[in-house]
Formats: sequence, structure tokens, C-alpha cells
Amino acid sequence: MGFELRHLRYLLAVAEHGSFTRAAEALHISQPTLSQQIRQMERAMGAQLLDRTGRAVRLTDAGETYVHYARRALQELAAAERAVHDVADLSRGSLRLAVTPTFTAYLIGPLAGQLHARHPHIGLSIREMTQDRIESALLADDLDLGIAFHGSHLPGITAGDLFTETLSLVVGSHHPDADRTGPLPVRELEGRPLALLSSDFVTRGHIDTYFGRHRTTPHIAVEANSIHAVTEIIQRTPLASVLPEAIAHDHPQLRTVPLDPPLPERTVTLLRRSGSYQSAAARAFVRLTRQWAAASGYPASP
Repeated sequence: MGFELRHLRYLLAVAEHGSFTRAAEALHISQPTLSQQIRQMERAMGAQLLDRTGRAVRLTDAGETYVHYARRALQELAAAERAVHDVADLSRGSLRLAVTPTFTAYLIGPLAGQLHARHPHIGLSIREMTQDRIESALLADDLDLGIAFHGSHLPGITAGDLFTETLSLVVGSHHPDADRTGPLPVRELEGRPLALLSSDFVTRGHIDTYFGRHRTTPHIAVEANSIHAVTEIIQRTPLASVLPEAIAHDHPQLRTVPLDPPLPERTVTLLRRSGSYQSAAARAFVRLTRQWAAASGYPASP
């Protein structure tokens, strides 16, 4: 029996769903057909790939070994197909991008707009997710690029620094500190009501670490897992927040107030899978991102 790609996909589907019935439904084929194809694979391999004795279908040791290489083979074939269809003149193509949540508030709009203006036939898929999920998706070849922060990365991930991001106290234009000319000592935030991003955001951990280091405990009056919600709240209430300064630049009703000592800067990085094929669309997006950061006055990373 000569294996075809569909046989690999059949085996992976059963392993993922733990059931021939659910795998057959996902593959839109009949369960008897799926079972027959897997049996043929096992006979041809001379090894049992699936353990059918329990309530759930599981991979045997041989199956685990085989699936490891099958997944890799399918990833490489998918990359090969993208490379074949890649057009260097950018008259067509696609880019799969993921970003950590704060970047949707100020970075993705301008970058997507410029990419579309320069290369209108490039399809762009954008996903918002946590940094660990971005790196896992890159390793699984579910993404081409990710934008996140500098730090420790999973093996197989290559990071390139883009620019540094500055956090600051952000207030509405009606706030008593809106017209302040000098930095605000951080200790003056002791007990003050703030509206902050929830702990779902890496930014919140950065903020909490800063306050803890300077022995300051503001009153967290509002927590939200949406940057849009936080910006709306501080525009309409006396509450302040701590956000990337770039977000305030895009909102005429918001003002930034530097803190003393300042919050540590963060390095924004571009992530990709090490050694992966980089399409013309991906290369164009990297160039565009660096050009935009330089033109917008963001300081280069050290």
C-alpha cells in the first residue's frame, strides 16, 4: 500500500479526537472507511498504531513515534506549498500574524493599513493571543510571524528586536494631572483609584512589579480585560491608568503623565520559527514594520 497524505491526516485526526466517530465527522468521511484505511496502514507498517481497547482510542508507542514524524512531514509540505505559491512581486500572497493584546490598540491598525496600501493583494490574517500561545503556534507552523515582548523564548523561536515601548500614567483631559508639566512621584499614587488591565495581560504583571518595587499600593477601582474598555473609562471618569504611551497618542482626550522613577521600557520583538521559510509577504511586512517604527519616532531597541 502506498501512503497518501490523506492517510496521515486520517491517523492524526483519530489521535487528536481520541475517537473514530468524531474523527470521521471532522474529516467528512464514514467511520467504516476511516477504520479500514487505518487498518491498512497498520498492516502495511507491520505495527499497531492505535490502541482501541479503552473507552478512548489512543496512540500506541509505535503510533506516537510515527505521528511525531507525520506532523513534521505535513508541516514541511504545507511550507513547500506556500513557497511554490509565493510571488516575489507581491501581486498575491498571504501572511498569518499574531500579536499580544496591547498591540491591537496602537500597532496593528497602522501596519495593516500600510500593508494593504502598498500590497493590496496580500491577504492578512491577524490573531490576538498570549505570547506563549504565539510561540507554540509558530512552532506548529500555524503562524508566519508574531509580535510580542523580549524575554525568554521557547527553543526553536527566533526573536528580532523592533523598538522599545514606554509605559506611563494615562489620564483623561479633565483629570487634575492632565496638564502637569513635570513627572509625578510614584509614591503619590499610594491609595489613588486606578483602572488597570487585568492579570490576563503581560502588561499588568509589568505594572504590578513596578509598584511593588517602589512600595506603592494604588487602589485598583476597575480591572478590565479590554484595552478599549480601560481607555473609555479613563476618558469619562477621574480614574487614571497605566498604559503604553502610544495608546494615548491616538486618543485626543487622553494625556500621558510621566512617573518618577519611570516605568522600565519594554523591547518589542518580532517572532518567527527558526529556520522556517519566510515568504515575500512576511519579508515585506518585516521591512514595513521597521520603517513604520522609525518614522513614528519609536526608539530603536538597545
